[in-house]
Amino acid sequence: MNNLEGFKLAPGFLERRAQEQLVEDLRALLKEAPFYTPVMPRSGKPFSVRMTNCGTLGWVSDRDGYRYQPTHPETGRPWPPIPQVLLAAWGELGGYSKPPEACLINFYASGTRMGLHQDRDEEDFAAPVVSLSLGDEAVFRIGGQSRKDPTRSLRLKSGDALVLGGEARLAFHGVDRIIAGTSTLLPKGGRINLTLRRVTKGE
Repeated sequence: MNNLEGFKLAPGFLERRAQEQLVEDLRALLKEAPFYTPVMPRSGKPFSVRMTNCGTLGWVSDRDGYRYQPTHPETGRPWPPIPQVLLAAWGELGGYSKPPEACLINFYASGTRMGLHQDRDEEDFAAPVVSLSLGDEAVFRIGGQSRKDPTRSLRLKSGDALVLGGEARLAFHGVDRIIAGTSTLLPKGGRINLTLRRVTKGE
């Protein structure tokens, strides 16, 4: 699917029942850390996706920049723990000795997208990024380590997982569009993407 070393796609990694259980876990989690709309650092333009986090750290974007912090930017409360099923996915797919510290949770409504970007706000690039999809299919695009490199796209279905490690760890990637009506997992439609990250180099 992609020639980058360290890129791995695991179709159907989560079976339907596991997906349903994870959605229930997320409903409880969102009571502690509700979705919010981040903004771009310089312009203050809102993202088209809503997001939240779980783990000891969470990724945020506001007028002060991109960063990881231990608390929700609106409630001020610590992020809730990462659900066990996600920790198990990290262990099975990530092949990394240290546990994830952050899980970024993005909600894509129909019509939303995410432009090409690199995940480079972390200290530990030796650790992979492990991503899981729930709900409607997404047209995912991945390129190389330069924005000018050729890209290719693939559809990510509910339950699919992918790994960006090795050479692919700093690959440019994004979501071109959400294909509405392709899943019955989320009653109101849309897509939830969960990305597990190791942030620091410490033990």
